Amino acid sequence: QVQLVESGGGLVHTGGSLRLSCAASGSIFSINLMGWYRQAPGKQRELVAVTTSGGNTNYADSVKGRATISRDNAKNTVTVYLQMNSLKAEDTAIYYCHAVRLEGPLRYDYWGQGTQVTVSS
Repeated sequence: QVQLVESGGGLVHTGGSLRLSCAASGSIFSINLMGWYRQAPGKQRELVAVTTSGGNTNYADSVKGRATISRDNAKNTVTVYLQMNSLKAEDTAIYYCHAVRLEGPLRYDYWGQGTQVTVSS
């Protein structure tokens, strides 16, 4: 099992910045992917950014150039950060941390509880 705890959401002015954190604990040794999704009201959940255990990253086109995902590996936890700059109103959403753990052919997906990000002028 993997537990994900998010922090860092809140109210930000247009053009501002914020950093989201997601701390993973439990069976972290087999986590392959960690990333962030978001869901705005009335819309489907969408990928924001993802990072692999090998350090590769991928971003949604809507946040490229404005977002940076990074990963910090400690002994018993893995923390993934999402730094977002030049925030726009359309970035307003609930942001969810996501982790994928692989055990041979089996894949396990884990989600955080979500953290609200509101961008307002």
